[in-house]
Amino acid sequence: MHSHVHSCIALLCFLHTQAAAGAGLNFTGDPFTDAAHDPRNPLRYIPSFPLTTIAVVLFILVALTQTWCLFKYGGRYMLTMVIGEYIMVVGLTLRYAFRENPHSLAIYIAHTLCVVVAAPCAFIASTYVLLGRLARFVECDEALLIAPQYITRIFVISDISTFLIQAAGGGASASASSNGGSVIPGARISLVGVILQLVSFVVFTFLYLVFMIRVYTGRKDLWTKHRNQGWQSDWRSLAFALGIGCLGIIIRSVFRTVELSEGYGGHLSTTESYFYALDALPLIIAVGVYILVWPGKFIPSGLDLRRPQNKASDDIGEGGAVYRDGNGYQLDARGSSAISSSTALNNA
Repeated sequence: MHSHVHSCIALLCFLHTQAAAGAGLNFTGDPFTDAAHDPRNPLRYIPSFPLTTIAVVLFILVALTQTWCLFKYGGRYMLTMVIGEYIMVVGLTLRYAFRENPHSLAIYIAHTLCVVVAAPCAFIASTYVLLGRLARFVECDEALLIAPQYITRIFVISDISTFLIQAAGGGASASASSNGGSVIPGARISLVGVILQLVSFVVFTFLYLVFMIRVYTGRKDLWTKHRNQGWQSDWRSLAFALGIGCLGIIIRSVFRTVELSEGYGGHLSTTESYFYALDALPLIIAVGVYILVWPGKFIPSGLDLRRPQNKASDDIGEGGAVYRDGNGYQLDARGSSAISSSTALNNA
């Protein structure tokens, strides 16, 4: 991760320098009224004060609310998402500083690392953690194409791999620049890393959809087990929230992939409205949806993702298993039906 960050910084510095040199540093216009033609402004625009304020306020509200939920209801596995929200607030707040100093490469780099790299990665990591826990909570982990305990491991490794690819691309570009070479090959490697990251999340979303379909068609008893408890206590509410979160992240990832494919100074990266409509807005929806159905209300932090060893079939044995959430409350994890869930799914 450190090499990825360092490579990103090197690449950002070089791209900004090259773009400025290519356009000519003898810019004589007003950097505040003619930002689109200012070679020393890496964004090519002055961030909007109203739009920045709206984004900052929304992320602060989400972060504070989820912090309260974390302490009240537990769910420490969502801590990464909460931390990511505060990082996003820091990154967006830096846009105020950039308004006053649009030539500051340090502010631009810090903003980019927070908004483009750190915060979204935290949101994606939390999403990866949630699916396996949800499947184990409803006692239907066999509806997943991959065992719950392996889902997080596989996709975290995938994330690390794509980070390393992007780091290699950034390092290649930085090395080429120092030797007077072309940065195009390195930029293409970075683009491959971004594309693979998007593909990884699309595959994860496919696993989520398969899980939902298989539970709905093969385990009606589990699909409707909370129907009399209200939507805030129904596991399906959390499952649908996860789907909304996946959609928001995919929209944002597609935007970033297309943006990077355009290259530095492309139309998407230099138009502020695209940033808010296709990056900030999808992300605020992807994380804000969990305020309505905080996962800690459903899934205890100490939930074991491994299938119990004493199970003769897919149903919980006599006596069940008892889990405790972050507040010490007991949760009876017995299934609502003694029917073999694997048999039901096979007959679906």
